[in-house]
This record gives sequence, C-alpha cells and structure tokens, in this order.
Amino acid sequence: MFIGHFGAGLAAKKIDERPSLGTLFLAAQFVDLLWPVFILAGIEKVKIEPGNTAFTPLNFVYYPFSHSLLAAVFWALLFGAVYYFFKKNLRTSILLGALVISHWILDFISHRADLPLVPWSNIKVGLGLWNSLPLTIIVEGLIFCTGAWLYISYVRANNKRGFYRIWGLLIFLAVIYINNIFASPPPNEEAIGLVGLSQWIIIAWGYWIDKINVPQMNIEMNIEEK
Repeated sequence: MFIGHFGAGLAAKKIDERPSLGTLFLAAQFVDLLWPVFILAGIEKVKIEPGNTAFTPLNFVYYPFSHSLLAAVFWALLFGAVYYFFKKNLRTSILLGALVISHWILDFISHRADLPLVPWSNIKVGLGLWNSLPLTIIVEGLIFCTGAWLYISYVRANNKRGFYRIWGLLIFLAVIYINNIFASPPPNEEAIGLVGLSQWIIIAWGYWIDKINVPQMNIEMNIEEK
C-alpha cells in the first residue's frame, strides 16, 4: 500500500492538530522509510518478480526488522517515546505510535502472506488484496480520498500559496500512484531502495504545507477575537 498510508496521515490531522502534517506522514510511513535503508545496507532482501501479485512485481523475501508485527510495535513505541521526550505531549505521542502501527495493519490487508509476525519466526501473514488490481485501487483510493477529505475539511489554506501546496501534494501523490501501477519494474534492488528514500520529499512537503495552512478552528477563533 502507498497512498493509503498517506491517507492515514492526512486523516490524523482531524484527530490532533498539534503535530505537523510532515510528522504525521513520517509516522505513517516510518517503517517504509526504514525499509529502503535496510535494503541498501543488505540487512533485508527484496526480489523483482513480475507477476508476483497483480499489483506489484516485488517479492518481499526478507524484511523482519522493518515489517514484522513485533518490529512495528517496537518502532511505534520508539517513535512515540522520542516525540514525548521532546514535546511532553502524551496524546499526540500515542497518536503517532498508532500511525506507525497502522502501517503494518494496512500492509497486512494488502500484502500476500509475506509479513512475519516476529523476526525469528517463519510464520507470515497477509490478506492478499494486491492479488486483485481493481480491488486494490478501489480500497486504497477510498482510504486516500477519505483522508484527504478529512484534512481539507479541517485545515484551510490561508492564501493561494497554501491552496496550491495542499492540492499540489494530493495531485502529486495520485500521479505517482498511477505511474507505479503502469510503470516498468525497477531494474534492481538498489533502485528500489533509492526510490523508497525519495519519500522524504513527501515528508518535507508535509512540513512545508503546515507553514502556511492552519486548522479552520483557529481561523474562526481569530475572527471572533477581532
């Protein structure tokens, strides 16, 4: 799953306005930001096998340290703890930890049975949504569109620049998603890792958006004070 994770990050802004959208994206995609680092370092393994599923040619051979359930819980606790250490905000820390866990849950829905429960076990799970291309597009599209709607209904652009930043990001994510569906398989594992690291651009975009746009509640309060 790709834009579904970002949809979760967008929706979380409706729950808690305090963290930046970039931080919410970082939590929602945290394990997928670790994964390319582990791939490039040779710690985890992926193979390119066209036809592996209807949606992706990637065969996730070995990725217990980023994508096992136990690892996801560990990263969630670590992420929440680090945020709490700096911000002293328990509610937001729990939300961010939940977003990290949400990644594994959404992957459990979409992946075939290749997600390990714990690093040292051969037991792997996955519901296999990716075995159906139309169903994958529908489910992930609904998650993304719902998250985008919740975000837009809660956050208002202060000016045209803010408007363009929000919609530019949403359109960019949709275009990247569509391109991934029809693009040729990556040439090698290194290319997969480098593409995975490019997601940091989207994280930075999330922080960039929040420099201009604020929750509508805050705008309304400012109007009432005036």
